Amino acid sequence: MPTYKAPLRDMMFVLNEVIGTHTIQSLQRFAEINNDLIEAVLNEAARFAETVLQPINQSGDKEGCKWQEGTVTTPKGFKEAYQAFVEGGWPTLTGNPEYGGQGLPNLISTMTEEMICSANLSFSLYPGLTRGASVMLDRHGSKELKDKYLPKMIQGIWGGTMCLTEPHCGTDLGMLRTKAEPQADGTYKLSGTKIFISSGEHDLTENIIHFVIARTPEAVPGIKGISLFLVPKFLVNEDGSLGGRNPAFCASIEHKMGIKASATCVMNFDGATGYLVGELYQGINNMFTMMNTERIGVGMQGLGIGEVAYQNALAYARDRLQGRSLTGVKNPDKPADPLIVHPDIRRMLLTMKCMNEGCRLLSAWVAESLDIMEHGTDPVQVQEAEDFVQLMTPIIKAFLTDMGTDNANLGMQIYGGHGYIQEWGMEQFVRDARIAQIYEGTNGIQALDLVGRKMPAHTGRYLRRFFHPLETYLKERETNAELAEFIQPFAKAFGRLQQATVNIAIKALGNPDEAGAAATDFLKLFGLVSLAYLWCRTVEVAMSKLGQGEDDFYEAKIHMARFFMNKILPQSSALFAQIMAGAKALMGPDDKHFG
Repeated sequence: MPTYKAPLRDMMFVLNEVIGTHTIQSLQRFAEINNDLIEAVLNEAARFAETVLQPINQSGDKEGCKWQEGTVTTPKGFKEAYQAFVEGGWPTLTGNPEYGGQGLPNLISTMTEEMICSANLSFSLYPGLTRGASVMLDRHGSKELKDKYLPKMIQGIWGGTMCLTEPHCGTDLGMLRTKAEPQADGTYKLSGTKIFISSGEHDLTENIIHFVIARTPEAVPGIKGISLFLVPKFLVNEDGSLGGRNPAFCASIEHKMGIKASATCVMNFDGATGYLVGELYQGINNMFTMMNTERIGVGMQGLGIGEVAYQNALAYARDRLQGRSLTGVKNPDKPADPLIVHPDIRRMLLTMKCMNEGCRLLSAWVAESLDIMEHGTDPVQVQEAEDFVQLMTPIIKAFLTDMGTDNANLGMQIYGGHGYIQEWGMEQFVRDARIAQIYEGTNGIQALDLVGRKMPAHTGRYLRRFFHPLETYLKERETNAELAEFIQPFAKAFGRLQQATVNIAIKALGNPDEAGAAATDFLKLFGLVSLAYLWCRTVEVAMSKLGQGEDDFYEAKIHMARFFMNKILPQSSALFAQIMAGAKALMGPDDKHFG
């Protein structure tokens, strides 16, 4: 049976000592947020994750969701857990206070999301989709729609979905066929089929609000003709009570590799009543608000799985006796030494730990800018924050989910044969992690977004929000002897990233395939450089705290930074070489050469 303990000390270290809360506390919205409040919220989130969600994770995976005649039943314990989740106010955490939300910072919610995902990834999808839908409706919906739907969505009484994919089109949404016929009363009748709809039908909430992209009869082909509609499972009366059943039905649920306690639905809309959200033909732009929120949330899924996989692998490596240490017997009173004495086991554990802690820093760094973007009052500061969030969103989604799958597989490797057996739980982490690299835009699509949209946007303006602060940081510390073993490898990797960026930009002007061929390697290089910067900041903090108590904690941070610089960051050399090799090796072979 797997276990989970929220890494609260590390979370508070990130919030209080590295990223800091002073920036968000300077925003009027969060002026009353203090460290005591943050710690209290995280402590309670940890308790809920550990005692309510984690105990039903493995059983939920074994039981899965059940579909019968259009209705979906979640596994045993999920309804009770969701009710406790709502009663605890967790859906309202970052919601708009005007509609019943608590209005807390994203900097806090990233930590709570990580805990929920570590404890029970399937469960996390139900409130996660609703949160993204609420953010999108709050930003783009009319006052009438917001007044009618947002309060109960923010409170978690009603759920939310995002309905994009159709059987014949996934990423290429311009091919969608779902129709929206305008009606005399200003509503629309939607008809079509959507697939892979997370939380499309379930028994956790009294209503489900679907956000559906569709095409009106006169719409032009492609994505420019797409509009966005709100389609409730049950129509809502003027007084807010539930009315008749809307013909938006679940035709079936998918039988999946993982996240089996999350209902992934095929949805049929048979003349269902819908309401336009935003302006006609702005559906893709409006939906991207939700998609970007979800992409950051999916990144937290990767981190959550990476953390719980590490915790269980570490416990196993400490307890499992196998072989003797290469440098001599460590446990002479036992028949063998624990796995953790062996170099290759330590390599895997240290990789998992330093990547988890680095990605936790990265997610907090981006969440800080997300709070400034949403609630800042200085236009220049808000624009800079928005640029940074735009740039980093595909990196958070792809880099963290790649890491989560890698960590789950490393955890399985540490368990050996036992990792492949259900009862230990590690194989579930591997299965659950894998989807995060696929949905909300595959990681290959995220890489293309980075090189094709974000990198050239506004003649490189987004990139300046990343490059300039790192250049300043390095210049201020280039003569610091104490930090040299960390600063120097960071500086070299950063130089490679800068050179790769220029190379891609120049080559892609003549051949767009050059950007596509470099995209995945470039995104990973970008992620590694981001972590190198954050590990340098971490070392500075840790060194300043030595001798003041908790030396073991701060010494561990320095060791993790050293491991990252020596054993992980050198990957940047290979990635750079792959990028500089260009597109010929990929695009040169004719299709017939694959046969």
